[in-house]
Amino acid sequence: MAHDGFALITGASRGLGMAFARALAERRYNLVLVARSPEPLHTFASELRHSNPVAVVAIQVDLSSPGAGQVLAEQLSRGGIPIDLLVNNAGFGLRGEFRDLALPRQLEMLRLNNQAVVELTYSLVPGMLARQQKGIINISSTAGFQPIPFASAYSATKAFLTTFSLALEQELRADGVTVVTVCPGRLHKNQNGDSAQPVKGKWAAIYQSPEEVVEEALRALANGGGLTVPGALNKFSVFAQRLIPRRLVPRLVAKMSRA
Repeated sequence: MAHDGFALITGASRGLGMAFARALAERRYNLVLVARSPEPLHTFASELRHSNPVAVVAIQVDLSSPGAGQVLAEQLSRGGIPIDLLVNNAGFGLRGEFRDLALPRQLEMLRLNNQAVVELTYSLVPGMLARQQKGIINISSTAGFQPIPFASAYSATKAFLTTFSLALEQELRADGVTVVTVCPGRLHKNQNGDSAQPVKGKWAAIYQSPEEVVEEALRALANGGGLTVPGALNKFSVFAQRLIPRRLVPRLVAKMSRA
C-alpha cells in the first residue's frame, strides 16, 4: 500500500542509509533523503525516482552543524512534507587515543551522533502524532554496550543513543509511535550502494551487509518496535558481557583493540 507521508532518512547517500532508502521505496514509502554530500545524494535520489513509483525529496544539509536538526525540521514544515517514519542513521566514529584526536572533530561527532538525533526527534514527533502510521528507527551500535578504549567518545555517543531510544520507546508507546533501536556490529563497506565485497580472514563471520541490518530493523518496526541486535554473534557478544564484571570489560576491550 502506498503511503501519503514520507520516510526521512539521514545519512542517505551511502551504506546503510542507501539500503534503508531502497527497502522503503520498495514498500512504497515516499522519501526524504538527507546527506552532507550533494552530488551522490542527488544522483541516488534520481535513481530512486526512476526505479520506484514514489516521491523522493533530496535535502543537502550537514547535521553536525549546531542547530541543523531544527533547521531541517522547519524546512520540512514550511514545505508541507509530513513525516511518517524517521530513520536517524547519520553518524560516524573516531578511533585513537582521546587526547590525540582533534577536539573540534570529536565535538562534531557528538553533535551528529547525539544532538542531531535529539533535535530531529523533538522537532518532528509533534507532527507525527497526528499521523496514522508513525515510527522512529534509531541506528545505534553494539559499541554502546561497553566502554571502548581508543574509541571512548564514539562508544559513549552510542551508549547515549541506545538509552535515549529505549526510554523514548516507552514514553511514546501510548501515543502509537513505534520506536526501534538498532545496534549492529561491523558492516561490510558499501560506500556507493553497490554490493559489498565479502570480508576475508578471522573477522569475516562478524561482518553483516547493510541489507541484512535493514531487513531486521524493518521487521522490528512491523512487530511493534524494541531493541534489535542483528546477527547471532553480535547477540552472543552482548549477552556474554553481562557475565563479566563491568570493571574488567574496558581492560579486555583495550587488549582486543590493540591486538
